[in-house]
Amino acid sequence: MKIIAIAGSLRKGSYNKQLALAAKEAVGGRAEFELLDYSDVPLFNEDIEFPAPASVRRVREQVNAADAVWFFSPEYNHFFSGVLKNLIDWLSRDIEEEKDLLSGKPTAISGASLGMGGTVTAQDHLVTLISFLDMDVMNDPRLTIPRVSKQADENGNLKLTDSAPFLKEQADAFLAFIEKRLK
Repeated sequence: MKIIAIAGSLRKGSYNKQLALAAKEAVGGRAEFELLDYSDVPLFNEDIEFPAPASVRRVREQVNAADAVWFFSPEYNHFFSGVLKNLIDWLSRDIEEEKDLLSGKPTAISGASLGMGGTVTAQDHLVTLISFLDMDVMNDPRLTIPRVSKQADENGNLKLTDSAPFLKEQADAFLAFIEKRLK
């Protein structure tokens, strides 16, 4: 079983990238787990859609090879990030290869933010989009971590003091969700 993790932030020390790496630990050896690097994917533009840029072809291949997708989304102004929307736009339009990369793909969502609302609103918006793209969303449990900096050290390294059990619970549930869909 292979899970592709997509963090909705390109920042090097992103809490959501760190959360994805913590999820990888929670999954352990029960599945292959890869964090997608899409920092070189350009803004979607139909003028460069065909042929797709090499970076777009690479991420499409990586997502296509995965059995499931796990999003780790920050919340920017009560929405998920523009870079995440851009990536999803590219992934949803593989007309060139006539593939529907996202349809039916088991999906989980987690997120961490500095605000006290966690990423609830952003996750709800993300669910709206990926449901439209026919992804198979595991709606329960979802993980939202508000005030994430309280679970980090002075250097911004995520420690998940309070949220670790909830991440493990979500990882266990997602693995069962994927297994059920792959049968």
